[in-house]
Amino acid sequence: MTGGILAALGMMLASFATSLTHLYLSIGLISGSGWALTFTPTLACLSRYFSKRRSLATGLALTGIGLSSFVFAPFFQWLITYYAWRGALLLVAALSLHLVACGALLRPLRLSEDPAVGGPMAQLVSLLHHGPFLRYTAALTLINAGYFIPYVHLVAHAQDLGWDPLPAAFLLSLVAVADLIGRVFSGWLGDISPGPVARLLALWSFLTGMALALLPMAHQFFVLIVLAIAYGFTAGALTPVAFSVLPELVGVGRIYSGLGLLQSVESIGGLLGAPLSGYLRDLTGSYTVSFVVAGAFLLSGSMVLLTLPGFFCCSFLPSARGQYSVTKSLEARVSPKMAEYEEESPGAQDP
Repeated sequence: MTGGILAALGMMLASFATSLTHLYLSIGLISGSGWALTFTPTLACLSRYFSKRRSLATGLALTGIGLSSFVFAPFFQWLITYYAWRGALLLVAALSLHLVACGALLRPLRLSEDPAVGGPMAQLVSLLHHGPFLRYTAALTLINAGYFIPYVHLVAHAQDLGWDPLPAAFLLSLVAVADLIGRVFSGWLGDISPGPVARLLALWSFLTGMALALLPMAHQFFVLIVLAIAYGFTAGALTPVAFSVLPELVGVGRIYSGLGLLQSVESIGGLLGAPLSGYLRDLTGSYTVSFVVAGAFLLSGSMVLLTLPGFFCCSFLPSARGQYSVTKSLEARVSPKMAEYEEESPGAQDP
């Protein structure tokens, strides 16, 4: 709810901007902080709500990103046409304020393993000494360094190949649609596949890296479209399982601290990847090296995932996924009344 207020405040202040510095401070700093306070706790909360179908729930929740990528760009342009850019930012601020209502609907759960993991500081210290978590963080940082490159440079790459601006922009819309389908499919597959979800993440990361590395090799219209769709699907598919691996790795009791620390570090990869690809384009005169390097980052990240414990085992790890589906350690204790109801109805199951 605090994040929703900050996101709206930043957009509102941006509508009064008189210089680019004002936009950096309002949208970049204030709204950016609000989005961080919104996205990470919401996904962590989702991981605590679901034990058996966590990957599918995460995939469905993240479809909002694919839908907004497809719809928001033309919608914002329409707002600018009718209300100018200042009025458009004010309306976006009003939309962002709805995050407060969304936050009010998220009910915190008290889980049975919460007392065992200690407070936030104790959790952070334990995570910094948790080898598999550190390797997983390194893997996702590498993946993030190449993941966003097509969203930044694919349209410009298509125009370098002689495409008109409109078909080039439509190519990115196809990526967004494929991304949306990939998220749902991967979430469903992650819940029915045997073994740790990290295997699926390694597979999708590898395929995404291959699609990225092959993109500059496609000079024909149809081939580039096929590779762009393949990238969108596999990039969307790796997202829900990336968030589903963490509860298996550190336990759902440490999911808030784990996800916050993970995203603060992996963001470095996303921050540096796009400028690096732009620099390589300026250095070489084309996006070939940029896409190949981006693909190499994802392939390297997928190799690091092979070092996670139990990756090559044939059965489930003694992790959050198996533990909560066999025992009932994930019990939603949201209020004393709920506890009384569960005691009176021992056969009742959590949703």
